[in-house]
Amino acid sequence: DLSDDELSKIVAGCDAVVQCLGHTITFRGIYRDPHRLVADSAKHLSAAIESANADITGNKKIKFVVMGSDGVSNPDGTDDVRSRSERIILSLLRKLVPPHADNEATAAYMSHDLAKDNVKKLEWVVVRPTDLIDGQVSDYVVYDKPQGGLFGAGVTTRANCAKFMVDLVLADADGSSLWTEHTFKMPVVHDAACAAEKKDEKK
Repeated sequence: DLSDDELSKIVAGCDAVVQCLGHTITFRGIYRDPHRLVADSAKHLSAAIESANADITGNKKIKFVVMGSDGVSNPDGTDDVRSRSERIILSLLRKLVPPHADNEATAAYMSHDLAKDNVKKLEWVVVRPTDLIDGQVSDYVVYDKPQGGLFGAGVTTRANCAKFMVDLVLADADGSSLWTEHTFKMPVVHDAACAAEKKDEKK
């Protein structure tokens, strides 16, 4: 494990920091320590970013991009209310599957502890892909909240999730407004082709 000082030295001079941590889908990865891998890492990284840039003057903000999940609601209450059956499922996951509770703790930390008024040197975005699959880079669409139900609402290739994160990091350099559109928010990313199919099914 890196100390806070070591992390501060690593992120010093960085314009963006991207966290793509997750638990391996094995018994050990799900039920053994560290149960708060994602949340604790977000805490340490955000503290390191603030510390490394504490003496830097000006209005420049460091981008902090964190990978989340659309199975975790935005703590600010802007997501649609889940159905009763889905709320029961999520309650069981929270108690029985530590990685889900970890993702919820991460979202809560980002939304509350790293709220806009609580940070000085960073801005963040939590990227919430839907059901992840392997596949090539293609067009993607971004929503401000989860679409459809908890299961089968769409898919996101890992490549497209990564592409969205890269686009966020490079947004200012290429003149895009993508970063400012999603700062301090938790956008949901879907593969465009699957999203179009789901839209046609509703017609």
